[in-house]
Amino acid sequence: MPELRKDPIIGRWVIISTERAKRPSDLTIAQSKSHGGFCPLCPGNEDRTPPEVFSVREDNSAPDTSGWKLRVVPNKFPALVTEGELNKRGEGIYDKMNGVGAHEVIIETPNHDANASTLGVNDFMQVMLAYQQRLIELKQDKRFRYISIFKNYGEVAGASLEHPHSQLIALPVVPKRAVEKLDGSQAYYAYKERCVFCDILDQELSDGRRIVHENDEFVAYEPFASRFPFETCILPKKHISSFEETDEYLFEPMSEALSTVLKKINKSLGFPPYNYMLHSSPFNKNVSEFYHWHIEIIPRLTKVAGFEWGSGFYINPTPPEQAAQYLRETSID
Repeated sequence: MPELRKDPIIGRWVIISTERAKRPSDLTIAQSKSHGGFCPLCPGNEDRTPPEVFSVREDNSAPDTSGWKLRVVPNKFPALVTEGELNKRGEGIYDKMNGVGAHEVIIETPNHDANASTLGVNDFMQVMLAYQQRLIELKQDKRFRYISIFKNYGEVAGASLEHPHSQLIALPVVPKRAVEKLDGSQAYYAYKERCVFCDILDQELSDGRRIVHENDEFVAYEPFASRFPFETCILPKKHISSFEETDEYLFEPMSEALSTVLKKINKSLGFPPYNYMLHSSPFNKNVSEFYHWHIEIIPRLTKVAGFEWGSGFYINPTPPEQAAQYLRETSID
């Protein structure tokens, strides 16, 4: 059974995951089909994954068979497990609980060799739909307080298989990074009675220098205080705090914005490894007035070293205004 343990100094929880330790050491990018190895995520290998919990399928094909456009399956080597109770307890001054949660893999397409530059807007829409449906489903489990949705692309970014996929982890606690964003947003709202994300949108649209892409419903921009080169944020223009409450009509412009930004990053930077994270509001917490869901994209172009780890400061060698202009001027037609 994995455990969650709390750092008593800064209040950060960590997962001590015994299940992940069972993962074969050779389960790396080199195993993917394009490198001549076996890929458990490809069509025909459905029996090599746990049973699917959600899928988009053609012609009503049976679960856990070929004929799918997208599948969601539990991670075979989960960071947290769904069975059991939290059993919160102390060990001297330390707090810990059982590692209860959910860890799922969103297999985004049956095409092993696809990437963000070959997938279309409809493919991205299917992925966004899967995210929303899993959020809605897992939200019903009262043990869970937050869901982290993320994509690792490339070995440097943490991907262990090449087949296009993203992941979600449902947590029984709200992670420190999310708490910091929530606290900052709430403090801004208490002072100005406005959403800080909405104010950022207004200023970025007015300024224009850090805008990468805009459509009728979404804006992609380089944050003013970017930590990393080409760090990009995608925000809905409409104030929405929870991704699961996003209206269906927004899925196409949302997917168009994400697809466009990733294509620009791939073309201009030579397909760098990257992570993207979907930041939505915690469960069972009223943050609707001051929080605004968003997607954060971080190309892995620099290394985090001792200064960053020790101080919490980041050194970004590329001004966000320059990065935005570079991406903005990159044609993907």
